This record gives sequence, C-alpha cells and structure tokens, in this order.
Amino acid sequence: MTPVTLPGPLLRHPLDPDPKRSTKARAVFALGLVAALTGVFLGGIVPAAVALLLARQARREAYASAGYLTGAALLDRGERLARAGIALAVATAVVVTVIGLLNLAGTPGGQDFAPTID
Repeated sequence: MTPVTLPGPLLRHPLDPDPKRSTKARAVFALGLVAALTGVFLGGIVPAAVALLLARQARREAYASAGYLTGAALLDRGERLARAGIALAVATAVVVTVIGLLNLAGTPGGQDFAPTID
C-alpha cells in the first residue's frame, strides 16, 4: 500500500499583489449605517443611494481584480443597511402622508357662515 501524499501549500507568484480589503466596501458599510440610522427622518435616502451606487462599483472592481480585493461581507451588510434605510424613509413618508390626509379630512372645508345665514 502506498502512502497518500497531500499537495503542499499553494505558492503564489512573487509578482501577485497581496489581497486587500476594498476601501469602497468600507464606505458602503458606513453609508449604509448612516442611511439606516437616519432613514426614519427621511434623510437616509441620499446616503442609501450613494451606498448602493458605490456597492455596484465595488463589486465590479472586486470581480475585475480576480480575488485580490476583498470585503464582500462589508458590501453585503452595507447594501442591506442601505435598503433598510430606504424602506424606513418610504414607510415614514407613507405614515406622514396618511396622517396628513386624515388630518385634512377631519377639518371642515370652505367658509363657515353664521347659523342665521341661508
């Protein structure tokens, strides 16, 4: 019976770059966090939109780098937070609109005449 030999560690080419975390991934996460925290105040839409645009660019760059740009987990979390910020902003806008319509419907419209006027 011959012993089974395991392959040694994979050696990289000396000119290959070291894997680095994408700086855009950090920015996407930070913007997504800001969007989620300020989404209730309708201010979360702007950082959320920027975060989603940056995430798209960062994914393209990570794909083109053939694995030398890391940070996919930060991108995923940042995108989820950005989408949550947009959802909070939309929900806030809907609630404010409904409250405004109910308030408007409760008040009488037009000119109110005295009871003795026909």
